[in-house]
Amino acid sequence: QVQLVESGGGLVQPGGSLRLSCAASGIIFFSFKNMGWYRQAPGKQRELVAAIASGGGTNYADSVKGRFTISRDNAKNTVYLQMNSLKPEDTAVYYCSSGSSYPPNSYWGQGTQVTVSS
Repeated sequence: QVQLVESGGGLVQPGGSLRLSCAASGIIFFSFKNMGWYRQAPGKQRELVAAIASGGGTNYADSVKGRFTISRDNAKNTVYLQMNSLKPEDTAVYYCSSGSSYPPNSYWGQGTQVTVSS
């Protein structure tokens, strides 16, 4: 059974940084899977933030380009989202996803709250 567990969310001031982690279990050949981070703010639809393909290629939403970096450690079955220069509009629940499609959307974590506020 696939499990994705996010961590690293919290409250941060504007301009600050956070690093989210997503630990995957139950995935055979993790390195072959595409991984992604999505977010959903109150009253809004879930949106793709960043995705990383099995081969290492990445894509970002325009709103986070230059500020967020997605990476993966296949030895640890973990994907990361480094978030710098955070803005109040980045406030949302962030979800990890995995799958064979790109961007992935087959399996989901439970989400981790990120709040950017002074």
